[in-house]
Amino acid sequence: MNREAVIAEALGLLDEVGLDAVSTRRLAKRLNVEQPSLYWYFRTKKDLLAAMAAAAMEPHATAPLPKPDDDWRDWFADNTRSFRRTLLMRRDGARLHAGSTPTGDLDRIRRKMDFLVACGVPERDAQMAMLAAGRFTVGSVLEEQADAGLADSADLPIDLPMIDHESAFEAGLALILNGLAHHTDM
Repeated sequence: MNREAVIAEALGLLDEVGLDAVSTRRLAKRLNVEQPSLYWYFRTKKDLLAAMAAAAMEPHATAPLPKPDDDWRDWFADNTRSFRRTLLMRRDGARLHAGSTPTGDLDRIRRKMDFLVACGVPERDAQMAMLAAGRFTVGSVLEEQADAGLADSADLPIDLPMIDHESAFEAGLALILNGLAHHTDM
């Protein structure tokens, strides 16, 4: 057993039972170890959840960085869509990610910011747009995953309208992009 194996099993547990039911006791049972042995890898459940959040974001964290000749609007939209797809890969992915602090990808974030600034987006606007897009995406996925949970429930009201989450996300992303375009030097 190693740290990566513990994280992988914890993510498997998350996908099976959801974030509210993930516990170190359940994880230890799944790994066929005593619960205190998990403290060798993670001092607290909060540490475990942070490691799970980082690992769950790996597909987005390894997505290609922008190239100097990329169109900033296309890149921004693709980057935001990549973030959304990654959050949707895990049950309760948005809840797991919400409130987490990006520790390993600060250099990548800086490179993304530098790209936007080099494309004529004022630095403060680039920062706020990245923050707004990130929070919008997390909120959209939170709602989408909550609606998926409702759809599985026997208590679903018959008159609840179904939301096309993909279309709603794209419309919101377009609003962010259009607003940012009005603040660029280009």
